[in-house]
Amino acid sequence: MNLSESHAIAPCLRSVHRTGGLEGDCVRAARCVESEGAAGLAMAAEWRDFLEPSGPGRMRISKHGSMLTDAILIADEQHMAEHSDDRSPTQLVNTACLPGIVGEAWAMADWHFGYGFPIGGVVATDVNAGEQGGAISPGGVGFDINCGVRLCSTEMTLDDVDPKALVTSLARSVPAGASRKGGVNLNASEIESVLSDGAGAAIDLGWGESRDLAAIESNGRLESSERNVGERALKRGSTALGTLGSGNHFLELQVVDRIVDQYAASAFGLRQGQVTAMIHTGSRGLGHQVCTEHVAAIESKYSRDGDAWHSPEWGIRLADRQLAAAPIHSREGAAYLDAMSAAGNYAFANRSALTQRLREALRAQHGRDGELDVVYDVSHNIAKIEEHRVHGVSCTCCVHRKGATRALGGDHPELSATFSGVGQPVLVPGDMGTASWVLAGPTSGGNDAFSSSCHGAGRRLSRTAARKSVDSDALIEMLEARGIHVRVKTPNVISEEAPEAYKDVDEVIRLTGEAGLARPVARLRPIAVIKG
Repeated sequence: MNLSESHAIAPCLRSVHRTGGLEGDCVRAARCVESEGAAGLAMAAEWRDFLEPSGPGRMRISKHGSMLTDAILIADEQHMAEHSDDRSPTQLVNTACLPGIVGEAWAMADWHFGYGFPIGGVVATDVNAGEQGGAISPGGVGFDINCGVRLCSTEMTLDDVDPKALVTSLARSVPAGASRKGGVNLNASEIESVLSDGAGAAIDLGWGESRDLAAIESNGRLESSERNVGERALKRGSTALGTLGSGNHFLELQVVDRIVDQYAASAFGLRQGQVTAMIHTGSRGLGHQVCTEHVAAIESKYSRDGDAWHSPEWGIRLADRQLAAAPIHSREGAAYLDAMSAAGNYAFANRSALTQRLREALRAQHGRDGELDVVYDVSHNIAKIEEHRVHGVSCTCCVHRKGATRALGGDHPELSATFSGVGQPVLVPGDMGTASWVLAGPTSGGNDAFSSSCHGAGRRLSRTAARKSVDSDALIEMLEARGIHVRVKTPNVISEEAPEAYKDVDEVIRLTGEAGLARPVARLRPIAVIKG
């Protein structure tokens, strides 16, 4: 019996992190993730015996047991003491057992417990390992495929806008919540185009601007040929384009309140006092359905074998069923990669459509769109085939980023000339009461975490704990008093997303910088938030 059948995972996985993780409607699914994942934590707290500092902002878990590589957490001893409950590092240790893994298994500074992989996990496998290539694991991507963040800049300052009036207008024009109500209706031909061409297809349909493409990761399009997307996924995606979703997804108006790197900020089009907008969402129900179906197909190859899960066909043995993986060149592995890319294209198109809704709302409220431009759009739930040097050796890798974003160097051929000698913009949402950050990748070359960085603040409290400890009415009142205007569709969300539910984003940024993964550029303070 597969995980979806035995624990009712589909279609109701719930978001467990503000940026990345799982999304859906069912609390039972979240409990399933915890109970089933905990059952697979084979090495429990053994890792503590192998933990030691490994340079600024880094803690290393040396290879032991079934690990094929070391594991590195972006943390220091204090961060480990304050935020580790054993489960997330144990999940990271388990990922270091994946067939074909190269380099180290990484956990970014916002790491916490997730489905199979810790959220914040970065793991690369050798595409050419063995007869069928290294492993690809849907758990290393997540159920919200290509959940990501887009940052938009405007020419406006706080003097030019009424945040309360604007967020009220936006809340009417930007569909939010678990339903697909208000989304763009796509016919069969249009959704096929979106799955093939991503943001470019959205632009062709009038839901974006052509100038935006150069500021989107992979120019807003992932290669997908067969697509391997089932009818149920197509149905769920046919009316959801241009919708925000629920859980941790948001549209946030912000103001640039600190510039740390003036050169990079200028290259990104950011300045002190400027109004910006950040959009966080993904592939909605379509991506969730794609993941659910392919998890079931891959997981069907595994059965319990003592304290592990074993696939006789592929000769793969795993500590945790949620790590279920296929060789990348197997039929199942190739089908998942293709379908994941198609769902990723849908997410790029979705953020494009939401950007256009934002432009229209600004025009309706202010008579102009404020010269709104896309600074950058990054994915943080994706697996991509990339070229890296791993301990001095070239490798074609399948890089899993589960709640982690790319941080490319300024000489990377994928980046536009705008970022040459500067580095890729790295977008890091914090919490709705504190701040978000823009970082930059290296000026040239890449970092040793497969050119990866953190993607958010990381949860400190579970959603259940946050609901029990936070009074939503009092929180809204406190935020309003601080000039942060919140509009939320689902009552529980405001408590679940409370600032105290998250790690200190400034600490996460400090650790990321100390570890040499990305450098701080600008801090963004929230002034208005729309959540599902």
